[in-house]
Amino acid sequence: MKLPFEPDPPSLETRTARGTSHEAPGTRHEARTVYSVGELNAKIRDLLENELMNVWVEGEISNARVWNTGHLYFTLRDSGSQIKAVMFRSALRYLKFKAEDGLKVIARGKVSVYDPKGEYQIICEHLEPKGLGALQQAFEQLKKTLQAEGLFDAARKRPLPALPRRIGIVTSLDGAALRDIIRVLRRRYPNAHLVLSPTRVQGEGAGREVAHAIRKIERIEGVDVIILARGGGSLEDLWAFNEEVLARVMAACQVPIISGVGHETDFTIADFVADLRAPTPSAAAELVVKRKDEFFGHLDRIGERLDAAMHHRLRRLETRLHLLEARPGYAGYRGRIAVRGRHVAELAGGLRQSMNQSLARRSRRHELLRRSLDTFDPRHRLAAVRTRLVARDGQLQAAIRRRVNVMQSRFGALAARIEGLSPLAVLGRGYAVTWDASRTHIIRDAATLHPGDAVSVTLERGRFDANVTRVHGSND
Repeated sequence: MKLPFEPDPPSLETRTARGTSHEAPGTRHEARTVYSVGELNAKIRDLLENELMNVWVEGEISNARVWNTGHLYFTLRDSGSQIKAVMFRSALRYLKFKAEDGLKVIARGKVSVYDPKGEYQIICEHLEPKGLGALQQAFEQLKKTLQAEGLFDAARKRPLPALPRRIGIVTSLDGAALRDIIRVLRRRYPNAHLVLSPTRVQGEGAGREVAHAIRKIERIEGVDVIILARGGGSLEDLWAFNEEVLARVMAACQVPIISGVGHETDFTIADFVADLRAPTPSAAAELVVKRKDEFFGHLDRIGERLDAAMHHRLRRLETRLHLLEARPGYAGYRGRIAVRGRHVAELAGGLRQSMNQSLARRSRRHELLRRSLDTFDPRHRLAAVRTRLVARDGQLQAAIRRRVNVMQSRFGALAARIEGLSPLAVLGRGYAVTWDASRTHIIRDAATLHPGDAVSVTLERGRFDANVTRVHGSND
């Protein structure tokens, strides 16, 4: 009798089983497929990856953590559900912002199963912040971090030198920024010495290259200020100046830096870290010249104040002199000064005549003494002495050569004797010296060694270490 909805008994072809099935007598055989846990997880993974191989998910990041493998593990959640997610290191390296807890993102990836735990997860290949773009989010995150560390504080920023003798420029050789800077400086500061450190300012890895260019130009002696410049562009074009490595190199630089990146409306991390921001590269060059103009303007103002003070003091002294001249006691002082002047002139004339007469007498006496000395000219005696010295010098040189030859012969004989007694000569004939492993004792008896002992062998040229494999007696 067949009950309603009772399935037909399976045929032998449809019955499958994993392993041996032990059934009680009278039971009905049914078709079934038995999976192991791993096989079931693999099948679920295949189904999920085939059906959900490219999905977009919106959610909030929580429990974000980068493991020592470089992979990012996190959870995506909304108000009522959550899913585990992972972003492998190969994809994470291209992420411009930092994935942190509480950040709302849109993720693209495929759904898969983590077999060891039987958990399904989304393997993310792309992340983008919801609302702000990825680059803008990374910009805000880095700005917040560096500001908290004090890299933007006005207290750490240094004033520009008043008269920079060497001006460093870090920019691209192909950009218009370099031509604008050189045009401004040559027109308004022609005696400045420019030092250029060329670098890429756009593209992958450009931030590190700009940082390296700053380090190179900082090591050049005499550079007083550095202009970091680039023309305008999009946020992606200017991203090299928003990288953390460049910001930290600029903060550690010992030379003041002017940032002239982009247009007036463009702001980068480099602008906040630099000692002074200029809206454009040309404006950065003008700021350097402005310091020079301010310095010379200050000098002009000081000169004007000094002239005014001198004129004022001269007028006061002239007024005081006129008052003194008006007093009765100073009447006729000009005549008295003239009389004293004539008296001084007469005394000076007498002194000059007396000095000339004295010099004439001394000159005549000097001439007489010179003639007397000529009769006893020592040059004649020196010639004879020189002749004897030459002869003695020749004799001395000959004696020295004989002495040297004798000593060289003795030295050669002693060297030959030493060479014959040298242990190195013995090594040169093919012999070797065997030491223990610590090279403190020479092995003279093979009986003191055992198989496995480490020894060191010294040859004529070099040495080598060895291990004893067999020990032979003196009779072997």
